[in-house]
Amino acid sequence: MRYEVERKFLVAHAGWREHAVSRHRLTDGLVGEFGGGKVRVRLDEETAWLTVKGRRDGLARPEFEYEIPRADAEAMLHLVCETCLIEKTRHCVPHDGAVWVVDEYRGALAGMVLAEIELEHEAQDVVLPDWIGREVTADLRFRQSTLLRLAREAGRPVTLPEVIAARL
Repeated sequence: MRYEVERKFLVAHAGWREHAVSRHRLTDGLVGEFGGGKVRVRLDEETAWLTVKGRRDGLARPEFEYEIPRADAEAMLHLVCETCLIEKTRHCVPHDGAVWVVDEYRGALAGMVLAEIELEHEAQDVVLPDWIGREVTADLRFRQSTLLRLAREAGRPVTLPEVIAARL
């Protein structure tokens, strides 16, 4: 069993762009939520996955990920996740021996930009790039399910100030 250990941050400015080494267009669909966990289907240009993430304990949570046929993922996105889709471009940005991912959202979350770093363990030291802003790892407003709900309620993409002002 694998544990995902990650931290999430706002992005202060676009200085990361000049250091990005790759990018992938992703579509995520929320299949369901349960007791602090979720089941997600993800599709990129070439591959599809089904992922089960358990309840978070600190920065870590169990994660089970399985490659699935692309046609199955497309069907799930269309038939099961139709109103819970997240579209983003994921950029990989190396910094100080680590690889950050910067997600630029499209669609219902257009304009939102968040950065994440996956760690080997919770106590791992991280050197923050100068383009990293405030940490939002534990901030429920920045969970993708919350961002989608806020956008649905607004009937349009929500802005960062609106998310920050949101009351949960």
